[in-house]
Amino acid sequence: MGTLAAQVAQKLLEINAIKLKPNDPFTWASGLKSPIYCDNRISLSHPKVRDFIKESLKEKSRVFGEFDIIAGVATAGIPHGSLLADLLDKPFIYVRSAAKSHGRQNMIEGELPENSKILVIEDLISTGKSSIAACDALTSAGAAVIGVMAIFTYGFPQAAQIFTEKKIPLDTLTNYRNLLVQALETNYITEAEKVVLQSWNTDPQLWSSERGG
Repeated sequence: MGTLAAQVAQKLLEINAIKLKPNDPFTWASGLKSPIYCDNRISLSHPKVRDFIKESLKEKSRVFGEFDIIAGVATAGIPHGSLLADLLDKPFIYVRSAAKSHGRQNMIEGELPENSKILVIEDLISTGKSSIAACDALTSAGAAVIGVMAIFTYGFPQAAQIFTEKKIPLDTLTNYRNLLVQALETNYITEAEKVVLQSWNTDPQLWSSERGG
């Protein structure tokens, strides 16, 4: 069956949660051209894949040791974090990208006792900025963030750097390298397309600009 990373990558490809189009790239909201589009929320519509990811997150969470609460990063980290919290019988909270402008003006939703140990759940790690912003909000509220766990990461160096600088452990179920290996093995892409996909991962800005992004 292969490693967990290979299995997760294959399942995400099978349900089109991850799409690879090296010769007809997507345009991200930022305007950048990209040969990959990742939307792990699609897994929520596939019960067998959803359960597999949930169980995989449970298994992977063990590397972080003991924690009190699971926090999802809004919005895509909320459902996966909630499913994991239910499986582990842990309290769940979530962190908005910004405080609400009305009501209690919360950025953190849910009950957060001081000094709680928090495991943060994200669906996708790109630059890492949204995850770190959530961690900063939790820390400012008196919590101790023991780590961030996500389904997938592009593996960009700047993301690794920001987590290292913040001294926050990061672990993911699968990553871009494993994805390309799995995509090639299952003939989802050709060897030539793999080279194109690797070049994007090395320098997304340059890759995009060369294609009018």
